[in-house]
Amino acid sequence: MAGKSSNGKKFDLIVVGGGPGGYVGAIRAAQMGMTVACIEADKLGGVCLNIGCIPTKSLLTSALLVNELKGADKHGITLGEMTVELGPAQKRSRKVADQLNRGVGMLFKKNKITHIEGYGRLDGKGGVEVEDSDGKTSRYEAPHIMVATGSRPRSLPFLEIDGDKIWSSDHALFAEEAPETLAIVGAGAIGMEFADIFDAYGSEVTIIEAMDRILPVEDADISAAMEKSYKRRGMTIHTGARLEKADTGGDGVTLTFKDADGKEQTLSVDRVLSAVGRVPNTEDVGLDEAGVETEEKTGFIVVDEWMRTSVEGVYAVGDCAGGALLAHKASHEGIVCVEKIAGESHGPVDYDNVPNCTYCHPEVASVGLTEEQAKEKGLDIEVGKFPWVGNGRALAHGDTDGFVKVIRDKKYSEIVGAHIMGPHATELIAEFVIGRHLESTVEEMEKAMHPHPTLSEAVAEGALAALGRPIHI
Repeated sequence: MAGKSSNGKKFDLIVVGGGPGGYVGAIRAAQMGMTVACIEADKLGGVCLNIGCIPTKSLLTSALLVNELKGADKHGITLGEMTVELGPAQKRSRKVADQLNRGVGMLFKKNKITHIEGYGRLDGKGGVEVEDSDGKTSRYEAPHIMVATGSRPRSLPFLEIDGDKIWSSDHALFAEEAPETLAIVGAGAIGMEFADIFDAYGSEVTIIEAMDRILPVEDADISAAMEKSYKRRGMTIHTGARLEKADTGGDGVTLTFKDADGKEQTLSVDRVLSAVGRVPNTEDVGLDEAGVETEEKTGFIVVDEWMRTSVEGVYAVGDCAGGALLAHKASHEGIVCVEKIAGESHGPVDYDNVPNCTYCHPEVASVGLTEEQAKEKGLDIEVGKFPWVGNGRALAHGDTDGFVKVIRDKKYSEIVGAHIMGPHATELIAEFVIGRHLESTVEEMEKAMHPHPTLSEAVAEGALAALGRPIHI
């Protein structure tokens, strides 16, 4: 590797963006002896750490505690009149995010990574121009440049995010009061998580989803069970609904949409949260000038299995490179990219084994194919489901909503897909991720002894259910 020049403006690797793809890739590159600079105009950690994954999970933890306290009498705990306020929970979420942000900065110092504060754009072969907050520009050079600029919430033409009455997830995260009424447009992971939070803090929540079911990327059984769970909590859900208009006149917002039966409906609410997906931050990064190919319709950067773009020496990882817009996928791509650069690659990302997680209550997590996808592929499958009501630990905790669903290929007893709805689903799914990574059979998942009484026993029982012989149901 070339090493840093005396003027401090030449590096082995320059990373544009300090999110989970960029900062993790930067650290791994530094571990392998590269001189690394990471350009970030905002806070290190990106959307995930500062205004995404981490503070949202903090708020969801607070929401879960609120809901658990509502049933405290079952544990012999008598409370006076309970009041809940979103403000303190929001402030706590900021403290959690800020602590982790400082932690990334410390990791940069530990690994001797140069943090360049400013906005980076590709500038000719091997160059990046950085504009600081005062508008001053500087040029830095490296034979390898990794673009990790992330994504942002998407606006609909008839639902323009204004930060006042119509929120993105960013605005919802900084809300210090829960509106009396809230409509959430989009029932993916982000929409479902914020529905959980605002319902717990007293909002009357209505969810509007264009697809025929909520959590549309998940298994159909999971979607159906989650819809029942949310409706039991008092939320209103419209699936197969097409939003047509948003009138922001007056104090709130009036939405006009066609329901699944084609009937026009109107809904007046105080606030609307638009959770209809994200778009890549690939404009004004110098991609066109550098000749980096992007997808015409979506704007995502086109990459190969090693995250290489159409331009030699330029790479892209994370949300800006498309695929599943997930922090853990971005981090893996960052590591794969820099290890390939250093000649220490252990293989590309296994995109067939990327877990999906939704951190609402009940939690949802999955990996591999849904039952419908497995059938579309023509696989000869057997499906097993194990309900949490059959698990002692879940029963003792009073958290039995949901199930573990395992799909196996009969030919080799391969774990084709695993789907969990229920307590700590997002932790338990890792067993199936590792099992699939090691090419384990369903029998091997069960033969690995699981401690009792734990939630993990449901993993073994789900595996047994896919063999048609669960023990506790």
